Amino acid sequence: MSQFLISDMLLPVWVSIKLAGITTLCLLLFATPLAYWLAKPSCGNIVGRVKILLMGIIAMPLVLPPTVIGFYVLLLLSPSVGIGKWLSEHNVSPLVFTFEGLVIGSIIYSLPFYIQPVYAQFLRIPQSVMEVADLLEPSRLRRFMRVALPQARIGIILGSLISFAHTIGEFGVVLMIGGSISGETKVVSIAIYEQVEALNYEAAHMMSAILVIMGIIMVALIAGVSRLNQRP
Repeated sequence: MSQFLISDMLLPVWVSIKLAGITTLCLLLFATPLAYWLAKPSCGNIVGRVKILLMGIIAMPLVLPPTVIGFYVLLLLSPSVGIGKWLSEHNVSPLVFTFEGLVIGSIIYSLPFYIQPVYAQFLRIPQSVMEVADLLEPSRLRRFMRVALPQARIGIILGSLISFAHTIGEFGVVLMIGGSISGETKVVSIAIYEQVEALNYEAAHMMSAILVIMGIIMVALIAGVSRLNQRP
């Protein structure tokens, strides 16, 4: 197999790894405080209902086909609707068919896979621990950083691993939003599909083998972290 073909196969793998890494980092920074807020006891019926509604919206990627999620994100980012229209009016380049657009779509699609284990871990924090923290530390940010985060570290690691592994294998969402631009939006799942369509099974086998190896590693890591989480 020629050097060109090998590099042509490795480029989509790199795009997938970069996409998964950036998506996981964004979820780590922004979805962790959201999971903490959702897990906190509600002060009133309205707040509780808002949390239930938000949890339902976050969970939609679990029940909807990826193409549906990708279609609506594509509409949201298109220059004639929603965020894309606002960007167009302010002379900002559109996000559709760009790597940045892929990141936005991947965050939305992987959000429930990160939120659920982190949310569950925050719920496991004894209420007495948080009550003592409320008495000793008046700052909400410091309570979150010094008490809640260390208590939920296993859930955060687990959510990061799951969302990273989930993003690596994305197909429908990234195809709808980013298409297949080499070096920009062509992830490994799309590259495999194109190689199969071209009857180039050797290249498809090699890229699939890379995903299988990565999948085995990720499953082993997730299983190991889950076992730690089950310890009393």
